[in-house]
Amino acid sequence: MSTYGRVSRTTVEDSLDDPMIEEFWDLYEIAFGPLRTRAAARHVLYKDEFWEEMTDSRILKYVAWSADGEPLGLTTLTNTLEAVPWISPEYFTSRYPDHAARDALYYLGFTLVTQSARHTDAFRMMAQAMMDRLVAEQAVAFCDICSFNVSRGHARAINSIMQSHGAVEVGRLDQQNYYSATFAGAG
Repeated sequence: MSTYGRVSRTTVEDSLDDPMIEEFWDLYEIAFGPLRTRAAARHVLYKDEFWEEMTDSRILKYVAWSADGEPLGLTTLTNTLEAVPWISPEYFTSRYPDHAARDALYYLGFTLVTQSARHTDAFRMMAQAMMDRLVAEQAVAFCDICSFNVSRGHARAINSIMQSHGAVEVGRLDQQNYYSATFAGAG
């Protein structure tokens, strides 16, 4: 991926080509791989799952591009909740039946930005394009964030971005807790 270059545009893609998927897979591994040992729930796709998601037309791919045509960032979003195997579509449709009837329930999968584009407008431009869709549809969007990333301020950052796009109410829907019991033996 390009090491230089300003962000020139954002596109919404149904599917990515193999070379781009491979590039984003490498970035995905760098960004999310450490969660394998920091989150109890599996927050990291296996390579075949990632590839499948990148070619699944039900999942929109917001791509930020440099002026020289290099992909700099990727955000996934879908209103086909069944395309996300680790969530319960029934949970969301029961809470937001009017939105569900309009296909206006969205799951935000993940966002990646190349190291070289971290201090550019890549993230903001992808977020803006996604928010434009959500605002236009008066949608409900949700995502999941593990406690490790919450402690690093990710939830606060997402809340700030959402709040900057007008009238929006952000709140926690559910929480999963994991417990352990360590047995020392009979005695």
